[in-house]
Amino acid sequence: MAPSATIDDVSAAAAGKPTEKDTSMSPLRAISHGDELPGIPKFPTFVEARRHTLIHMAATFRFFARQGFLEGQSGHISVRDPEFPGLIWMNPLSRHFGMMTAGDMVLLDIQTGRFVAGSGNPAVPGRTSNAAGYLIHRAVHRARPHDVHAVCHAHTISGRAWAAFGKPLDMLTQDVCTFYGKHAVYAQYGGIVFAEEEGERIAAALKPAHRGAILMNHGLITVGETVDEAGFLFGLLDRSCKIQLQVEAAAANGHLIKKIVSDEEAAYNEQMGADANVLYREAQPDLEFEIEAAGGEEAMAKGFDKLVLKLED
Repeated sequence: MAPSATIDDVSAAAAGKPTEKDTSMSPLRAISHGDELPGIPKFPTFVEARRHTLIHMAATFRFFARQGFLEGQSGHISVRDPEFPGLIWMNPLSRHFGMMTAGDMVLLDIQTGRFVAGSGNPAVPGRTSNAAGYLIHRAVHRARPHDVHAVCHAHTISGRAWAAFGKPLDMLTQDVCTFYGKHAVYAQYGGIVFAEEEGERIAAALKPAHRGAILMNHGLITVGETVDEAGFLFGLLDRSCKIQLQVEAAAANGHLIKKIVSDEEAAYNEQMGADANVLYREAQPDLEFEIEAAGGEEAMAKGFDKLVLKLED
């Protein structure tokens, strides 16, 4: 009989010594050997905070493009303005994600939908945002005014494939545990969102504190305190859908049995891995790459200096 390559019992627990998890330190301190990584930055002025936010928003779009999170004109990201929380920045309709810069974004009043800033897609005249996107994002921002500052939604291949089942994800990996108890399934597909009620139902699925939702027959949506967090979570949710599909296919013949992370371990992983500062940092390698690939921060900031906020008609 060939020797087994499976080791079931290792570590102190196998020797009869219980393992203990240190929950006294911050999540960022826990993952940092040496100097602690910095978390979400703070800025002395709203202009600096807005510039940073829109640069990272544009970089998130470019990351989405590189991952293939594209389907024609579908998909949108919104970010609450750091100075005026009743306003959200969104992408102009029909602008390719891979071409986004900070100056491309448009600013909308959450309550009325009025354009407050931005010129929209430079390839066409006028300012246009995605109508369905505005209704969805408006509802989510209104439902979660204190903890949600960014929302990401797109129609990805793996996300749509898993969404066809109308089921939540299993805790199959350490990484997906970030969504343990924090993702919902919206199983009331009501067609393309052209009415306010559908957006409100999607927002309700994300309450009280879900980080994401699988929208049956539709796609994925994630939220976060920063666009960095929401963008990273979106990629994680999509990859987790892909893994779930692959595992289901491999186990379909009945010879392989799925091993699910226990509730206790999943809860611990969620606690340590889902901190807003940690999730901000998780996004930085990809966003730094996109900024560098675009030609640096100044290139990604293109058009920002021309954005003028018109707060009143």
